[in-house]
Amino acid sequence: MSSVPPADPAQHYFTVTPGAPVKHRYVEFTVAGRALKLRGSSGVFSADRLDPGTAVLLRKAPLPTARGEYLDLGTGYGPIACALAVSAADAAVYAVDVNTRALDLARHNADQLDLGDRIVTARPDDLPEDQMFDQIWSNPPIRIGKAALHELLDRWLPRLRPDGVAWLVVARHLGGDSLQHWLADKGWQVDRHASQKGYRVLAVRH
Repeated sequence: MSSVPPADPAQHYFTVTPGAPVKHRYVEFTVAGRALKLRGSSGVFSADRLDPGTAVLLRKAPLPTARGEYLDLGTGYGPIACALAVSAADAAVYAVDVNTRALDLARHNADQLDLGDRIVTARPDDLPEDQMFDQIWSNPPIRIGKAALHELLDRWLPRLRPDGVAWLVVARHLGGDSLQHWLADKGWQVDRHASQKGYRVLAVRH
């Protein structure tokens, strides 16, 4: 979610306006006992399958069931946002991304699943600065680079409410362990909640 465009916008999911031609694909998975079928597209992260890291996160982190305000940071076409809204029937879910094509898809998928009244899709600057969250969920865009990733987390993690938790999934070979150490050095309480298939699921709290 860097503000700096990548060298080849057509090939990267974190650009604002993807240059790749739109080619729709469909991703199917089950969460909280409900089968979901979501539309993806070229120019959007993991458009032709549920990303393995996202799958580990949804399988290993405890999906919320209570009323609350939850953030899906880097929503893509919306698999995490839709999973949160399905699991927590009275929650408000904020699906944030810089990629306009991703936001269009996330909005479409929420509407198709009758979740559009509880999923708010937004660019990062669209949300009020004082908007706080009970939980933050993210498969963060590691490939934007360490400095941009740290800037991203420094911006959003402080929006956790005092008793809130952020659930992050990061591949070990892409720096999952070093990210855990960096967060701890910044003063966050970080627990490695689970490890599976080379991914770390981190629970981050105040």
